[in-house]
Amino acid sequence: LDPPRGFAAETAAAAVLYTTAFLVKAPISTTQTITAAILGAGATKRFSAVRWQVARSIGTAWIFTFPGAGIPAAALYLLLHAVTGL
Repeated sequence: LDPPRGFAAETAAAAVLYTTAFLVKAPISTTQTITAAILGAGATKRFSAVRWQVARSIGTAWIFTFPGAGIPAAALYLLLHAVTGL
């Protein structure tokens, strides 16, 4: 990214993070926010400037993050619940 697009990406990401954290009171991933902002800023130069295969891989990883974290957490909860009886 050139400096103006980098500045725009950082500013957009900061605005989204601030809004969700303080106004909406919702958790949000800083990594996902800045990645999306950089992809958007890169696409403003030319659509082909973004490596869309890499973006697709990132999107796939984001989708699998929820079940990848939730399933082991649920299994651990059930195990601890069965062992401790609480």
